[in-house]
Amino acid sequence: MLGRREVLRLAGAAALSAPALAACGDGGPFERGASAGGSTGRLLRSQAHLPAPFTVPLPVPPVLKPVRSDGAADHYEITQRAAAVEILPGLQTEIWGYDGRFPGPTIESRRGRRTVVTHRNTLAVPTVVHLHGGKTPAEHDGYPTDVIRPGGAAKEYVYPLDQPAATLWYHDHRMDFTGPQVYRGLAGFHLVRDDEEEALPLPKGEREIPLLIGDRAFAADGSLRYPALDPALRDRPGVEEAYRDGVLGDVILVNGAPWPRMAVSAARYRLRFLNGSNARRYRLALDPPPPSGPAFVQIGSDAGLLPAPAGHARIDIAPAERFDVVVDFSAYPVGTKVRLANEFGEGNLSHVMRFDVVRKAADDSRVPSRLVAAEPVSRRDAVANRKFLFGRGVGGHGEHRQAMWTVNGKPFDTRRADARVRLGTTEVWRIIADVHHPVHLHLAHFQILSRNGRGPRATDRGWKDTIDLGGSEVAEILVRFTGYRGRYVMHCHNLEHEDMMMMSNFDVV
Repeated sequence: MLGRREVLRLAGAAALSAPALAACGDGGPFERGASAGGSTGRLLRSQAHLPAPFTVPLPVPPVLKPVRSDGAADHYEITQRAAAVEILPGLQTEIWGYDGRFPGPTIESRRGRRTVVTHRNTLAVPTVVHLHGGKTPAEHDGYPTDVIRPGGAAKEYVYPLDQPAATLWYHDHRMDFTGPQVYRGLAGFHLVRDDEEEALPLPKGEREIPLLIGDRAFAADGSLRYPALDPALRDRPGVEEAYRDGVLGDVILVNGAPWPRMAVSAARYRLRFLNGSNARRYRLALDPPPPSGPAFVQIGSDAGLLPAPAGHARIDIAPAERFDVVVDFSAYPVGTKVRLANEFGEGNLSHVMRFDVVRKAADDSRVPSRLVAAEPVSRRDAVANRKFLFGRGVGGHGEHRQAMWTVNGKPFDTRRADARVRLGTTEVWRIIADVHHPVHLHLAHFQILSRNGRGPRATDRGWKDTIDLGGSEVAEILVRFTGYRGRYVMHCHNLEHEDMMMMSNFDVV
């Protein structure tokens, strides 16, 4: 059994490579913020003139309307296309967007109501669509090689959505190219709603805001900078050697806008946080903190609502994680400017966005002490125990051997399954990380049992599909395999790690 000492040895070996990487490029390989819990990656600096924080209004992605609905399903159509948009004031940026938007339009579905989304790819490269957090049949899950060909080809994705209300998102998942294609804009929200959630007196309508947080870097002409080996993304995968630990931008975008501001009433707001960055982690906090009560009242996690709300002064959020929270701006006097801060950042990277409390307002919302019924789970339910080490390894043969990111020492191979699990069962998986790795499981949701032999974090509550693992950390998760049979993947959601083969197949039988 691989113990903590072995994990520390592997982490130390990875750190020894830092001086060589730091000698080239724009920044150091491991960016550290105000605490030791920063991001694993390398900073890519912008060459464009950047706006001052809080000068751009917050955009909210539009909700997509179905092209038709029938007794069986709601049908949507999305075109993946390039578009020129203004992200930095006065400059045009080409994005690759769903319907030419970044983020793409939000889809809202009902629990148990089949949703059919036809994606048409008019880009010059293949794409794959994954509904992140969805319990989806394997043929519609977005396996990395199940591509939509470029030039106008289309694919129909069928989502049964037999799962509780939750904040899901859809994004590109093409093998070897997920990092650059998500970085260019291929991401959007997909919200699942149900009767149980809608019966709760939570903030609704204009006071329910999805917030996709991501970092990017820009060239002098406003185009997106990304250190691809092949700028056209056609001939070979990957990024420059110096950036294989992860690409970190120096501009924080929220819903595609740099450090935006939003006018709010002195009332409760429901904020659906999504970390849509390739590699950056955030520690979110409010500045100033509210004079009374917690900054954030968490009501939901990746896969749905919590049984009961939980208050937090700050929230650590890794790539692909979601936190559904309520913030009570009535705790602040009108005229207060409340900064959503990133305590892992310095300078402009310490800012995310700002909320300006501009008016008093009536507010009949509240956060009840009970949200949804708790689903009892126990370690005793597990029929198997497995171990997965996420770390640096070597792949290829002869002169083609190179360092890459691996699972249990093996790079990803579409032909190999590293676990075979039975539908309807529960297992305990022990996941070990050498450096920061946000680990995501397709199809299966899980609960976090322990970290380094102790209890989970305060923010680990609820059903998850992504776990934020720190360097040299060992976690146990209780995984429930319900839904569908087929081949699914587990991978690191640091997208550069994923593209460098940190992915593993598991078969549900």
